[in-house]
Amino acid sequence: MVDSDTVDPISLAVFHAALSAIAEEMGAALQQSSYSPNIKERLDFSCAVFDPEGQMIAQAAHIPAHLGSMPDSVHAVLEQCAPFVPGDVAIVNDPYLGGNHLPDITMVSPAFLTDDPTSELLGFVANRAHHADVGGISPGSMPIATELFQEGIIIPPIKLWEGGRLNQAVLALLLRNVRTPDERHGDLLAQYVANRTGIRRLREVVGRYGSVRYRGLSRAVLDYGERLARQAIRLIPPGTYRFTDYLDDDGTNDEPVPITVTVTVDGETLVVDFSGTATERPGSVNTVETVTKSAVYYVLRCLMPEDAPMNHGVFRAVRVIAPRGTVVNARPQRAVAGGNVETSQRIVDVLFGALAQALPDLIPAASQGTMNNVTIGGIDPRNGQQFAYYETLGGGMGARPGLDGLSAVHVHMSNTRNTPVEALEYAYPLRVTQYALREGSGGRGRFRGGNGLIRELEFLTEAEVTLLSERRRFAPWGLQGGEPGMTGRNLLIRRDANGHEETIILRGKQRLTVRLGDRIRIETPGGGGWGTVD
Repeated sequence: MVDSDTVDPISLAVFHAALSAIAEEMGAALQQSSYSPNIKERLDFSCAVFDPEGQMIAQAAHIPAHLGSMPDSVHAVLEQCAPFVPGDVAIVNDPYLGGNHLPDITMVSPAFLTDDPTSELLGFVANRAHHADVGGISPGSMPIATELFQEGIIIPPIKLWEGGRLNQAVLALLLRNVRTPDERHGDLLAQYVANRTGIRRLREVVGRYGSVRYRGLSRAVLDYGERLARQAIRLIPPGTYRFTDYLDDDGTNDEPVPITVTVTVDGETLVVDFSGTATERPGSVNTVETVTKSAVYYVLRCLMPEDAPMNHGVFRAVRVIAPRGTVVNARPQRAVAGGNVETSQRIVDVLFGALAQALPDLIPAASQGTMNNVTIGGIDPRNGQQFAYYETLGGGMGARPGLDGLSAVHVHMSNTRNTPVEALEYAYPLRVTQYALREGSGGRGRFRGGNGLIRELEFLTEAEVTLLSERRRFAPWGLQGGEPGMTGRNLLIRRDANGHEETIILRGKQRLTVRLGDRIRIETPGGGGWGTVD
């Protein structure tokens, strides 16, 4: 047996690095095997390793919005798909069963020591990938929706492979409900390959350590994560800190959506209470509780040492109170597509706003606070096939004590790349007419907020467009006397009946039909400044 209190630090570090490397290699296999630019180029996926009880013991440095919530998907699979045998693979995307939003499909595989049905269960490997379309009322499956059913096909925990045999009927059902079945098929197979890679590498690690020592070291890694989390909390002055920030609207009306948090620090325990937050909304800015918890875990991880593990042990140090029926813990079947990508960012903002009162010389100003979601779909005139395009756009990072904010980057709950111009124009009937920094959009201060960016697309065919974006009304705030960053803008540029070019200001959340030759211009927010200008 391994005593988690006495295991030497070097052995623990080597063991944790080995498990993290498994998750990283799973990600590499998923990227290289995938079909869609959204996964292959933007890297909109995450991978992790779990113990037999479904506790996350290691993850790759992928997407915070995925990783903090993926354990709940694994638990749902354990509850509804057991028992397991080698070769089983389950999938789920239901946000009310541990998912984020419907485009994020999680694939979970049990990892046995051998392929013998009687062999030892070592744990589970899982990955979550954002599919560019899973059906619903709008191409790209990020609609301005008022109920979950409008957002796409809902997949409860179900085995797609049983004992190594693909369930062709389930696969056919899934592919019949999406606009781009060939691409979805390819990406699902890539997820399968990633998990097979994880199982193979996990068996190698257990073969090196032996199953008894492996289990002991797994417990030790979880305990180590908890210790580091509690140490980080002890550095926060005890007290109660409160902050409120706002979403622009919910996409169905112009009413702002307040999110309020009260953070209570007592010794080495963190209580995060969202009482006072707006009730759930008709539009899709609602989040499920697992996404809210994921944002809280991310903020705590930011306070921990850079090389600290992120695992289930960290979660033990936090208590999250998210009242049911609020926008941070919506009830079924509220729409949640925007909640995962936009509200999660605002949850991070309010947490940092509260903690800035306790740690004024550590917490940065607000970053852009949005993922600037753009989804486009239609018929590609080059081949007559349907296409579905999705991407998120970077913006300004908030300035930090001692450093300016970075420009044109993805922040906080998003950790993806951009879609390269060459890949975008090759795959879709679109042309990038401008891609540049949005100079001067970062907030002034002793340290300046990062600049947003400008991305302008020309349409080479008629298409349906959906925009889900934030910080078009409420600017990213500065700290310690720093000025706010500039709000974002969404513009449609087209020629009128007389051939004159006109520019139309779009809402932050809007669905529209565009014509051949139209252009969409997205100007993303800048980050807030930090400190008074000398």
